[in-house]
Amino acid sequence: MSSPSEQNHLAHLKYRADIDGLRAIAVLAVVLYHASPKWVRGGFVGVDIFFVISGYLISTIIFGSLGGRGFSYAEFYARRIRRIFPSLVLVLAATLGFGWYVLLSDEFRQLGRHILGSAGFVQNLVLLREAGYFDTAAESKPLLHLWSLAVEEQFYIFWPMVLGLAWARSGRSVLTWMAVAVGLSFALNIGLVYRYPDAAFYLPFTRVWELAAGAILAYMGLRRQPHHSGRSREWQSVAGLVLIVLGLLVIHRGKAFPGFWAVLPVLGACLCIAAGPGAWLNRHVLGSRLFVWFGLISYPLYLWHWPLLAYARVLQGEGDPSRAIRFGAVAAAVLLAWLSYRFVERPLRRREGAPVVAGLSVAMAVLSLIGAAAAMRLLVPRNDAPGLQVIASAGSDWAYPDGMQPVQVNGQTLYRIGDGPGKVLLVGDSHVEQYGPRAVELAKERPGDVQPLVFATRGACPPISNVLEDRDPICGERFDAVRRYALSPDVSSVIVGGCWTCYFDIGDATAQPQASAPPPPDRYYYLDRRTGTRHYLRGGDGVERAFEALAAELRAFKAAGKTTYLLLNIPVGVEFGPRSRLTGDRLGVMHAVPVTPLVAMTASQAALHERLRRLAVDNGAIPIDPVPTLCQADGQCRRADAMGEPIYKDGVHLRARFVRSAASYLDPALLKPR
Repeated sequence: MSSPSEQNHLAHLKYRADIDGLRAIAVLAVVLYHASPKWVRGGFVGVDIFFVISGYLISTIIFGSLGGRGFSYAEFYARRIRRIFPSLVLVLAATLGFGWYVLLSDEFRQLGRHILGSAGFVQNLVLLREAGYFDTAAESKPLLHLWSLAVEEQFYIFWPMVLGLAWARSGRSVLTWMAVAVGLSFALNIGLVYRYPDAAFYLPFTRVWELAAGAILAYMGLRRQPHHSGRSREWQSVAGLVLIVLGLLVIHRGKAFPGFWAVLPVLGACLCIAAGPGAWLNRHVLGSRLFVWFGLISYPLYLWHWPLLAYARVLQGEGDPSRAIRFGAVAAAVLLAWLSYRFVERPLRRREGAPVVAGLSVAMAVLSLIGAAAAMRLLVPRNDAPGLQVIASAGSDWAYPDGMQPVQVNGQTLYRIGDGPGKVLLVGDSHVEQYGPRAVELAKERPGDVQPLVFATRGACPPISNVLEDRDPICGERFDAVRRYALSPDVSSVIVGGCWTCYFDIGDATAQPQASAPPPPDRYYYLDRRTGTRHYLRGGDGVERAFEALAAELRAFKAAGKTTYLLLNIPVGVEFGPRSRLTGDRLGVMHAVPVTPLVAMTASQAALHERLRRLAVDNGAIPIDPVPTLCQADGQCRRADAMGEPIYKDGVHLRARFVRSAASYLDPALLKPR
């Protein structure tokens, strides 16, 4: 901790009520989006507004200190601890305690990892590592939102050093260095957002330009002290708010974000800040008492709102909580935010001295240790009965890529076992990935008999040309690259598989959804590239077009001399999932009840299965059929083994342990011909 004389090395900001008002817009946009995405489709861009504000305020302090008596790193980070630790420690402790009471063991173990990642300000990297089709639903992760706080703190580790070095060299070079940082970060953001969208969203390097934009604004304001005319100030404020509102209205989760779209909220926030506190909108709207109040509690409100909404979803189970519950959680978050600000955050922030910083640091370290204990299963949750543990173990039994080696092909990351000519290429979604453990096990048991294998998959991406879904814009590009590789001389056999039931077993495909009905869980469509017309599979006429495209692909692979296989679907449904065994209440007592080991395959799945089998035979492909292994002649299919343990991970995927030992129906396509 710095001495009092050292503390004076840091500049103190002149308070601006309009910036608190801008914080209010940012936090309310995020909270409303999380409570009801249909109300504010682009509400998540509030985080980008926060980034600009943080970059501006922190850089103003840094530049003011560098231009005065010098910058104190010790006092800078001590201030950061007093600013962010009080409410953060409180929220993490409450989230952990409630999680211990209501979560199952696999969920609590993940929460432990997230406590550790949040306390260490690397939650964005933890989430990036988890990101994928089989990751726990984002809506049920109580600390998902802390990725943004991690990005900010990572920025604050290196940004003062960069500015300090540039300032020491020449004050004039600071603007150049910041412009370079903005340019490189923005270019990286654009380069990654379509190919690696998760990395573009979570990595700090793709977000630096947003924080640095605020820093450039701070530098220009302090160095040149511009004196805008009244009219110029007013137009800046109006234009800034228009851009922010435009971003909230036109940006949605289907857009490639951040990408170019993030320019709207970032530029809008910059214009609002640059307009200054004297602009009419800044003074009378952003600086109004209501906006300022929400701005003052914006940080604890951001911290509290998401755990409350996430736990509401966890307690609900299937489906979203009612609107009353969701907005009740928001109201509770506002109350807790005010209490945190009034009785925890503000008193501790104002208290100087080493004991406060040391105490907050120790509290965060203790939370880190508890999180680590939960992640390593040294600390178990309340709901940890043996039967519940069986279900939790099944739900987390997923192993792809299971030690396979990554390889770059046509700009895409694929996974391989072995190398050499005559490769077997497995193309599809997670329903192909689930067989990775079988391929790895076979390669260990019979290394001389297994052909070189390459898995070219991506969860929720249909392995059919021009069948797309906007939530993952990379699917089309990836499949095109995989298809080119499949037709190359390097590949001798192609196995095409997917969750055919997910795509095709949708009831009456011609039925139009009611205008008042909520949107379906997916909106896959067949894209006619000549006209640009979308033919939706659900609520449209795209199913037959998708079948025709799949048949054409099988014929193309066969015509290219490839041994071609069509991997048929496993039986799926909620009743196959291990969690269908759960009874009781998470707030009370939960039990795992015994179930019959067999469940009937639905008539629609049986009809789809037969149609796909015929499609394979009619187009020169060999069907690979899991049904004889999983089902009896009367249509009853297994969901548990002889010991009563689940053989499924969830309602639509087999667990890795079962696949390793029992999925032998795949072996003939993977082994070398005799």
